[in-house]
Amino acid sequence: MPFCIDFLDNGRVLEWEATADGAVVTEHEDYSPRFYLAPRDPETDLDPTTLQSVYDQHPDVVATEMVSRRPGFRRNDEAVLAVDVAHIDRVTPLARQARQLSNYPVGDLACFNVDFSREFRYCLETGVDPTPASVLSTLRLSVPVTETNNDVYGELTVAGDTVTGSPTDILTTVQGALDAYDPDVLVCSTSEIIPTLHEMAANAGVDDFSLSRWPDVDYQQLASRSTYSSYGRVGHSPARYNVPGRAIIDESNTFFYGETNLDGVLDLVSRSKKPVQELAWASIGNVLTAIQICEAHDRGVLVPWNSWRHEFYKPMGTLHDADRGGFIFAPEVGLHENVHELDFSSLYPNIICTRNVSPDVIRCDCHSDRNDVPGLGYSICDDRGYLVDVLQPIIDARDEIKAAIRREKERDDPDEDRLAELEGRSGALKWILVACFGYQGFSNAKFGRIECHEAINAYAREILLTAKQRLEAGGWRVVHGIVDSIWVTPDPDVDDDDREDLEPLATEITEHVEIRLEHEAHYDWVAFVPQRESNAGALTKYFGKVAADDEYKIRGIEARQRSTPSFIEDVQRECLDRLDATRSPDAVLDCLQDAIKCLHAGTVSVDQLVKQNRVSKPLERYTQNTQNVAALKRARDLDLAVHPGQDIEYVVVDDEKSSRERVALAHEEIESYDPSYYETQLVRAVESVLSPLGWDRSKIRRELAETRIPELTSFANSNQD
Repeated sequence: MPFCIDFLDNGRVLEWEATADGAVVTEHEDYSPRFYLAPRDPETDLDPTTLQSVYDQHPDVVATEMVSRRPGFRRNDEAVLAVDVAHIDRVTPLARQARQLSNYPVGDLACFNVDFSREFRYCLETGVDPTPASVLSTLRLSVPVTETNNDVYGELTVAGDTVTGSPTDILTTVQGALDAYDPDVLVCSTSEIIPTLHEMAANAGVDDFSLSRWPDVDYQQLASRSTYSSYGRVGHSPARYNVPGRAIIDESNTFFYGETNLDGVLDLVSRSKKPVQELAWASIGNVLTAIQICEAHDRGVLVPWNSWRHEFYKPMGTLHDADRGGFIFAPEVGLHENVHELDFSSLYPNIICTRNVSPDVIRCDCHSDRNDVPGLGYSICDDRGYLVDVLQPIIDARDEIKAAIRREKERDDPDEDRLAELEGRSGALKWILVACFGYQGFSNAKFGRIECHEAINAYAREILLTAKQRLEAGGWRVVHGIVDSIWVTPDPDVDDDDREDLEPLATEITEHVEIRLEHEAHYDWVAFVPQRESNAGALTKYFGKVAADDEYKIRGIEARQRSTPSFIEDVQRECLDRLDATRSPDAVLDCLQDAIKCLHAGTVSVDQLVKQNRVSKPLERYTQNTQNVAALKRARDLDLAVHPGQDIEYVVVDDEKSSRERVALAHEEIESYDPSYYETQLVRAVESVLSPLGWDRSKIRRELAETRIPELTSFANSNQD
């Protein structure tokens, strides 16, 4: 069970297996990756033998053969052309040449199993399981932000210990750690550490330095850095490197390792057949696709290179009805006492599994006369869809893990390491389940279909309406509901004796809709925040005090926003404490006043005022002198590379300026900050807390001006004296 698979230039493959005594390598010389070609339309009279004869003469092709495979879930076995390639790097170029090497009309020929990542392809085609058989050893290497753009590091942290000095000193420390830990996994703060260390060794004449376990190759570059846009959000993908014999986790380019832990990564490795290194840099959709590809492979279904699923014909009325999301009950702005939150467990994945919503069975020809999907009239075949087989094991596994977490927490002496493992695995599976619904509507999804997306939403709307009606009939008033969650409070018009208990109500609803409705939390109070420019409730902005606990549930407001400085977050949380204790806006304003005094007195640490914002484009493409622009100018002057999609951290020192002096980067020596700017941010944060009580920013400012500004003036005068 190799945890790491390396591909050498001569076509050989190295399998590295973790054992208690260190990694063991097995070398293979006979691996030939394979892709397929077939008619896009099964009715097309297309003979692939001509193309086969051309490929047989190609120097990069090992062999070809006609085999029987399914070019799609809705197609039976057909004769397709299989092409075995000499080296894994030649698969995509050979597939691109298919249309150039043939005289077939454009669009008639389709390629399959082309764009797989390297290690995943190897595991899929050879049947290798990349789940490590032994515990993986790790070593972390990190550099401060000031070193990230340097050709020579003057500081490096190795296994938690920081070393400074000459290149030889740093290289000696790294080599010593490699010898001591013999890590299977290198966790790097940035992947650029790998080429930089090797270049330092070459320039310093340190001939025996290498991160690799294979003597002939120090490292390989797998991909260059790039900037991308996804759903309107700009992202940055750093260069990717491979070190033979060790899996690389780049902390600047990993979702699952950052959101969970190594245990979460390994759980998904076992399900997706993507080895550790590829799983670490993969997106949620990439991993979900890999799991689906494994299911398709088991069913003999080929994976299209480019998706070409047309949308089924729909009348205009059906288009109108289908083009909607989940159901939403607008929140009642204000502070509500004694609120209960109920959630449907993994609603969308469970809809897929309980209603058999899958691309291969929705709107099937064999049941075209049925109206299975509420409001849309789509039929769903009785045959079990492949998507159910993909998701049901994940749902079941997460339920078991969550139960194990509850049992561990109930112990007198919980095992923290065991809890961390379970929570990492649960978190990783949660993200896969979260993505499975949206993936069905993604235009580039390998196996998605928009009708599945529409059907899932239709079922979700019906389920939430059913829950609302039954809860109201049981004496509860709905104060908010969104997609899979619903908040209720006792209906004041119903006597307590006539009100039904929530637990049996939730059980009844669960049995009716076949998806578990769970009591998520009981709150002493919940406050729903209005929109900034209207009195309507903001759908995802609320906060509440968990009953019999010191915790708050916070969504959407500043304390949950990644760009919020820690000082602003701390003040907002203290305001929540004041509101919980007193229900008094005056008590909250007292907290605000104290914070403003600290700001103007200069007693707030600059470390608590650091903002973190994402860069959306290169410096030269900005047209306004924003804070980000000022920060990017400072970064450029300091020779620090900040790419679109990456974050930049800074402190606002004079917001009235439009030059680079407007801000200071977080790692610089910062002597002052702009108290007026941060005061504005404080008022905005306090507005979020008080707006459910009818207080907006102007009212807060008026109250400060009438009753608190004299105090600030007196404070300023005494400070001058």
